[in-house]
Amino acid sequence: MIIYIVRRLIAAVLLLFVVTAVTFLIFFGVPRLGGASAEDLASRYVGKTAGEEQIKIAADRLGFTDPLYEQYGRFAKGLVAGADFDTGLDIEHCPAPCFGYSFITQNPVLPDLLDRLPVTISLASGAALLWVVGGVATGVLSALKRGSFFDRAAMGVALAGVSLPIFFTGLLALSIFSYTLEWTPPGGTNPMEQDNPWDWASALILPWITLALLYAAQYARLTRAGMLETMGEDYIRTARAKGLRERTVVVKHGLRSALTPILTIFGLDLGLLLGGAILTETTFSLPGIGQYAVIAIINQDLPKVLGVTLVGAFFIILANLIVDLMYAVVDPRVRTA
Repeated sequence: MIIYIVRRLIAAVLLLFVVTAVTFLIFFGVPRLGGASAEDLASRYVGKTAGEEQIKIAADRLGFTDPLYEQYGRFAKGLVAGADFDTGLDIEHCPAPCFGYSFITQNPVLPDLLDRLPVTISLASGAALLWVVGGVATGVLSALKRGSFFDRAAMGVALAGVSLPIFFTGLLALSIFSYTLEWTPPGGTNPMEQDNPWDWASALILPWITLALLYAAQYARLTRAGMLETMGEDYIRTARAKGLRERTVVVKHGLRSALTPILTIFGLDLGLLLGGAILTETTFSLPGIGQYAVIAIINQDLPKVLGVTLVGAFFIILANLIVDLMYAVVDPRVRTA
């Protein structure tokens, strides 16, 4: 077990290094190969209002005229040891890990991301709890009652949940429950500024349900398919023949075997949401990382977009590392893989 954990940790660190290199190439190498000049890259740092002279000066100060390997060296050094940026008036230090420095807002990117991270974590974790419990439970019951009215109704709702976009269900939920019935706070309410846990949960209940509806539908369909396949296996019939209770057969033998693909997509889904639930945060005007990314794109602030990309990649790798470790608990056979 220890060897398995160490291998996964080493693989996660190596993957993080590869992701930073690929991210750098996407943001800086690919545009150069596509014909973008150093001034074109600098214009994405200084915003839309900068003049040609300002852009040329920024390109020199940021080192975009240097060879690509030197630029990556500074980029990697900033992640490990921090970096200094010449703003024209002063030298600003960006402490490690430096995910970039915004010349538009005149501050490092990472502190802004950390300020918005609690909102995104609250949204993603609450919705994840709802969609995993609701989706898996619905999928198991649908598999056990295959062909029944519950099975058909549940899969119909799941199909609707997958088909309806978040910006539709979110705005519809706000219109009904916030502005018509006034049961929940309106959009734009910051949950982290609430005085007690009840107000915090009230500000997030609609985003939780809206986001969970989309994912719960996928998990219900996947769980149902896995359970239908698993419950027909020989070892399930053997467990029943031994006189085990149906609950033990379903949960310990059937569901446990069907959980492996659920864990796989859960790691990807949760990691992506921790990197910013863009549609949900924009629909409900939540000041999280997703909304931060949208504002950065509108303002053409490349360092912020780069910072969001790195944070998202980190959470995806972290979530998949946790999933790999959970595999060893759900299915001990993977410990020898």
